Amino acid sequence: MNLIKRVRDAVQVRLVSRGQRKQAGQTSLQYGASPEFEHQFQAFAKKHTSAGRSEPLQWDDRYPCLQDNSTETPFDRHYLYHPAWAARVLARTLPRHHVDISSSLSFCTIVSAFIPVSFYDYRPAPIVLDNLYCGQADLTSLPFEDASIESLSCMHVIEHIGLGRYGDPLDACGDLKALAELERVLKPGGDLLIAVPVGTARVQFNAHRIYDHLQFREYVSKLHLMEFALIPDGPAPDGYLVGQNDELVRSQEYGCGCYWFRKL
Repeated sequence: MNLIKRVRDAVQVRLVSRGQRKQAGQTSLQYGASPEFEHQFQAFAKKHTSAGRSEPLQWDDRYPCLQDNSTETPFDRHYLYHPAWAARVLARTLPRHHVDISSSLSFCTIVSAFIPVSFYDYRPAPIVLDNLYCGQADLTSLPFEDASIESLSCMHVIEHIGLGRYGDPLDACGDLKALAELERVLKPGGDLLIAVPVGTARVQFNAHRIYDHLQFREYVSKLHLMEFALIPDGPAPDGYLVGQNDELVRSQEYGCGCYWFRKL
């Protein structure tokens, strides 16, 4: 089974409280009541009692997680590898301050332990951590002066702009406007990290766009490409791949292209 599908299936089976089960129209017997699950519950209940544990163990408090018994730990390849790649770039560039526009919250919160980070999103995130500022911004009209940011990231975001998925206005050129804004606010000598889906170009409304690798390079042609990494959609025994040839990138169905640009 595809690892991403395992994660999605695991999330879908988790109705976590009696109140939620009641709302869903499920009785106790219908919820996680397979013979195997009931046998495991009874076996554990005996061990729990024999061990003298004080925590109450009740059938009505059960919380079946029925998709987690896998031979490998599942993960979303795009969303694990692209922040890992970006963090490694920041470890090399060591900016005094980093600005992120709408990338993974886990990326921003972890990086902020080492580098001051300002995070902006169309839907602001009410996160409270030292070394981390969270604010609101529209990527097609950023609230920053020209050439004012030395270190900037916007990962797995550009492909959504203008499709309305997150409440933003419908705009067929929203992604291009966003790229122009990122270029505008970047300082000369500054670094920009972008990740987008790459492969056979198409729009999958209203989820995202997938870009032709060479066409996307043209969209950002004024910036110098420092490094490119591919997260392939096929087998990836070596993780993400740095410096792959254009033909391999363009042969993807839904790969992830990680671009480190510098403004010269």
